[in-house]
Amino acid sequence: MWKIWMAVAMSVCGWQALALEINQASEAELDGLRGIGPPFTRRLLAAREERLFTDWHDLRSRVKGMGPKLSQSLSDQGLRVNGHSYEAVAEDKPLTR
Repeated sequence: MWKIWMAVAMSVCGWQALALEINQASEAELDGLRGIGPPFTRRLLAAREERLFTDWHDLRSRVKGMGPKLSQSLSDQGLRVNGHSYEAVAEDKPLTR
């Protein structure tokens, strides 16, 4: 039983180590994320320089090209906005008929 608890504790601690806060991340850390390159990173940093991002909606509204798919992908890689992962809202989800 002890080994199970230790494995759970290590995985929880490890997940926190993978988190990358957008308001504190360096250019190199952002460039290391899959799905974005140097031009996109520069747009992120320029928008952040104006003012810090408050939440995912703020980030998406201020950075051209940051749609729901990219937001989810970056969140899955550990990117956080004020400690929060991305959660799609109703307007992001495709309509089904």
